[in-house]
Amino acid sequence: MRAAAATALTACAVLAVAGCGTTSENTEGGQAPAQQKECGGPDGKYTIGMSQANVAEPYRERMDDDIRKAAEAVPQFEVTFADAAKDNSKQVQDVETFMTQQIDLLVISPNEATPLTAVVKKAYDAGIPVIVLDRKVDGDAYTTYIGADNVDIGKQAGEFVATKLLPNGGNLLEIRGLAGSTPAKERSDGFKQGIEGKNITVVGSGDGDWERDKGQQQADALLKAHPDVNVIYSHNDPMGEAAQIAAQNAGKPDMKVVGIDGLPIEAGGIKAVEAGRLAATLVYPTGGKEAIDAAKKILVDCQGDGVQKAQTLPTELVTKENAAGVYAKLNAG
Repeated sequence: MRAAAATALTACAVLAVAGCGTTSENTEGGQAPAQQKECGGPDGKYTIGMSQANVAEPYRERMDDDIRKAAEAVPQFEVTFADAAKDNSKQVQDVETFMTQQIDLLVISPNEATPLTAVVKKAYDAGIPVIVLDRKVDGDAYTTYIGADNVDIGKQAGEFVATKLLPNGGNLLEIRGLAGSTPAKERSDGFKQGIEGKNITVVGSGDGDWERDKGQQQADALLKAHPDVNVIYSHNDPMGEAAQIAAQNAGKPDMKVVGIDGLPIEAGGIKAVEAGRLAATLVYPTGGKEAIDAAKKILVDCQGDGVQKAQTLPTELVTKENAAGVYAKLNAG
């Protein structure tokens, strides 16, 4: 898989001091992997292993689709996908299997941070470029991290609630994502920043684990315990729409729900806002295209030193007023 024309290898040898094949030289305090793999250049063929936390969420299905689509434009790439099905031990095994198969680059969206840190470091230390996508691991033993700023997203959600939904203060419920995943913590922390000093209290919260069904179960229970609440903050759109159903079942059809993801698909959060099922959502890009762009720089272009240690993807608040325009814009490409 790493075979390439001699001219390409010679070119990479010249670039080796600049970090050809990995981006460890372009880090802020990051450690270089134990073995630098040579960049094969444009004449090589490369296998990328994509370790997905699960494919039960529409967001993750879209991420895999975005990776497939982007990789189709790079003839040197073949992408192999593995679904951890929300099982940390399976995801560790998936990465180990990829290493045994001698993949050329690993893309991973970890189910949870801490349980996946050691195996990500193991791959990185073996000289395999590692792109951590969407969810983080502990430490900095990876080539690059690509994802949106979840603290900022949570903060924007909180500010929207404080200014538009509860301008005079009040109480609300929070449906969180998977507890051990970094976006869940960061979206909660950011939200607290957004409502700080606004006389708003989170009176109840529950872990929906990013799942629609579990999100509805949590919302059902929370609404029974706190029947006077009129706003729900959900860490993703599927749980948010499920919370809206729970509110209707509880005789509260006017419940205002704010979600996150904003997938530009018919069943996604932007259309839910446009239809009035969600009060707002925030766009959370999958990073699939950006991951393949980084892989191409590392493996094909021999420009690994040009890949930053962290790439922050943009977000956008979606409300009833701009939903149609955002949907059209995100589907224009």
